Amino acid sequence: MIKSKRQFPDIPHFISLIDWKLPTIFRNRAKVAKALTIEDLAAIAKKKVPKVVYDYVEGSALDEVSYQRSKDVFSRAEFTAHTLRDVSKIDPSTIIYGKKVDLPILFSPTGYTRFMHHVGEPAVAAVAENNNLIYSLSTMGTTSPSELAQAVPGARRWFQLYVMQNREDSLSVIKQAKENGFEALILTVDTPVSGIRVRDIKNGLTIPPRIRLSTVLAIARKPIWWLNLFTTKKLEFAAFRGWSKSLVELAAVIFDPATSFDDVTWLQSVWNGPIIVKGIQNVDDAKKLAQMGVSGIILSNHGGRQLDRGPVPLEILPDVVAAVGDKVDVYIDGGIMSGQDAYAAIALGAKAVFIGRAYLYGIMAGGQRGVEKVIEIMKRDFINTMALTGSRNISEIQEAGAKIRSNYS
Repeated sequence: MIKSKRQFPDIPHFISLIDWKLPTIFRNRAKVAKALTIEDLAAIAKKKVPKVVYDYVEGSALDEVSYQRSKDVFSRAEFTAHTLRDVSKIDPSTIIYGKKVDLPILFSPTGYTRFMHHVGEPAVAAVAENNNLIYSLSTMGTTSPSELAQAVPGARRWFQLYVMQNREDSLSVIKQAKENGFEALILTVDTPVSGIRVRDIKNGLTIPPRIRLSTVLAIARKPIWWLNLFTTKKLEFAAFRGWSKSLVELAAVIFDPATSFDDVTWLQSVWNGPIIVKGIQNVDDAKKLAQMGVSGIILSNHGGRQLDRGPVPLEILPDVVAAVGDKVDVYIDGGIMSGQDAYAAIALGAKAVFIGRAYLYGIMAGGQRGVEKVIEIMKRDFINTMALTGSRNISEIQEAGAKIRSNYS
């Protein structure tokens, strides 16, 4: 029997193997830094914020079927992989309306961002600026267009618009966006009425939060979140300052069930920059908008937060791209939780993808650092997938393509 030859331990070598680190008082910051996936950040976020906040981000409409389907379809994406290619240089950048972005992953407009973290929209826009990406500010934001422009003047900024029942209100926010250097308007059209979000109704969600007995208990569980709420500026909708009623009541005033294609024409008459229409869910609507000359469309089911059991954006993407892809930029959002999800959408023809929940998990977990971590994780996975599929740039991703398997086998 052969035995190992024993020797006296090599002390310097043993010491070099020790990887002890001193404890840190910034435990949450360390957790965020160690996160490897968006799901890791979501787990951190869930412990950081009150249930009503986390449920607002995580939840969607009614039975939450649409959102689950959107996530599931990404897991069935199958990539085409080319080997024996020199992938020592990978370029994930693309050109959007004449300017380069370093990654085809953009920030969706999300409402109430200061509800998730006290800095709110400027923290996300700062990450967009740092990574040469694009940030979209929502009409339902807790920071106004002028405030955002002052906070992050170097960021590429788009503004998301609802056609409100009072068109003068819409014109007012459009004027703000124009005067403060916003490049493009995103017109959201999948919200003629508000979706029924059961979690929010059960939680009694309002902006700002009402102080109830349950609120007192929530303060005890999440004291830092509440301290930040009480010691920073009032939490309110920047476009609707002074409003203190429920979200449902606000939605009834903002969303116009009479919105039509004529409103797209009206918007083209009052805005001279790119117009992107968000919430497209079929080929016919996409073709009509392309004929009308809009700059882009976003295939979206509003993250499953409006029509439950509606179309899944990734499933209709190839048909829409085939119908209008040479006339208008086609973007997509909903359920994108990794760089591989983004790769799948690009491979199936999308110009770029928009993320919403993903960066909200990041900001709830760790503020601006958390959002930076989201982009770091997604960029890592996107570039890694490019290399492993032999795709050295965005054009090669789309040339290689992908398919959606009919099952998980």
